[in-house]
Amino acid sequence: MVAAMFSSALLLSCIMGKERLGDFPHTLKLPNTMASISTRRGDEGFTDLMFGRRLPKTDIRVAAYGGVDELNGALGPARIHAQQEDQIEIAEEIGAIQKMLVTVMGELATEPADLEKYQKAGHRLVDAEMVAALDAIVAKVENEKKLTFEGWVMPGELGSLAGAHLDHARTVSRRAERDVLDLAEAEANGEFNKCTIQFLNRLSDVLWLLARWAEK
Repeated sequence: MVAAMFSSALLLSCIMGKERLGDFPHTLKLPNTMASISTRRGDEGFTDLMFGRRLPKTDIRVAAYGGVDELNGALGPARIHAQQEDQIEIAEEIGAIQKMLVTVMGELATEPADLEKYQKAGHRLVDAEMVAALDAIVAKVENEKKLTFEGWVMPGELGSLAGAHLDHARTVSRRAERDVLDLAEAEANGEFNKCTIQFLNRLSDVLWLLARWAEK
């Protein structure tokens, strides 16, 4: 099971500090009340969720938002290399995706019983608008850049570091999607947010197209 790289303490400090999940800055700053990211609260193998709940780090919920965090981390090098290769438009698309992934992580780090409280606190859930944003990227790349699926592509073959990192991020995205599907299937009430599943399913397609764009 994927280890959760995303620090629950950092997530909680940012959210409770009234940062809106849909509008996170690229670099998150710890509030003055938190002197160190090393809280030692996880030394016994448990981690914090929203609103004071704790779970074992091996729980499928932790694996789900940890997998999405791993994906966000994998997109960092892709974004840097896109900038270095003067693919500024691609870098901007990656940055927008990274911000949306923080929204995904925030929702996944909240137990279903707390989602109403989460929304009342002003935090966004994954919604149809976020899915539509990915659909718009697909349409843009396929129609404006004239890039479509034409068969198997060997990652890195055309020499673009941005493209190679995007291909790697795509595989991480698929794994994160599987982790989230495991969580969705385990939800007893069957009310898991379908937009989250749709978003992650679209995202791997978007990353494939961005990789091809970077190689063009």
